[in-house]
Amino acid sequence: MASSVRGGGGGDAGEGEWLKVAELKAMAGAQDPHAKEVDNLTLRRFLRARGQDVGKASTMLLKFVAWRREAVPDGAIPAEQVWSDIADQKVSMAGVDRTGRPVMLAFPARHYSANRDMATFKRFVVYLLDSICARIPRGQEKFLCIVDLKGWGYANCDVRAYIAAIEIMQNYYPERLGKALMIHVPYLFMKAWNMVQPFIDANTKDKFVFIDDKNLEETLKRELEESQVPEMYGGKLTPVPLS
Repeated sequence: MASSVRGGGGGDAGEGEWLKVAELKAMAGAQDPHAKEVDNLTLRRFLRARGQDVGKASTMLLKFVAWRREAVPDGAIPAEQVWSDIADQKVSMAGVDRTGRPVMLAFPARHYSANRDMATFKRFVVYLLDSICARIPRGQEKFLCIVDLKGWGYANCDVRAYIAAIEIMQNYYPERLGKALMIHVPYLFMKAWNMVQPFIDANTKDKFVFIDDKNLEETLKRELEESQVPEMYGGKLTPVPLS
């Protein structure tokens, strides 16, 4: 085995880490044979999410395998099961950032808590996370999300849904989010965010970056090549709604 392997946006993996990956596969696989079917890069993400602690990573992995078997029994969420959320164009796919990570745009002002069915919403979260992860190229493991809160108000506030989405992401898609740029953030949203924060683990919390409007242009230029800046932010790229 090579002493190091390029880690796809997560840093190089030394031989010691790959040995832990093998240990993780054996430990989890002894309790659930389906864990042996999980690829090594995914195993490594679970290992890194638990600070290289094989025991904790095994517990996390086993929960993931059991969840995936129940939540996505056919391997993917059919679009027709989440069509109402797709039709609202809550999420669009953009280009890539300067490191090659695919970019996703989210528009929480297009989500209305009064219309939300939690079971359907959770399926939608899985659908969109599977969609963005499928766009991650070889040599990368993460994605960038731009969360545009322009127009967000009381009718859009849905703390339960935000917590559900974040818990799905951090528990079942560890080390996939590279960064979430929170833009056009109204003061009111911060009150909702304060209720969400206790449910976010420290590793994930650090990835949410709140951008002042005055710094938005500079931030986007730092994160994206000029050709990759979405047109609604003064660029030339036309995002494609999630479908």
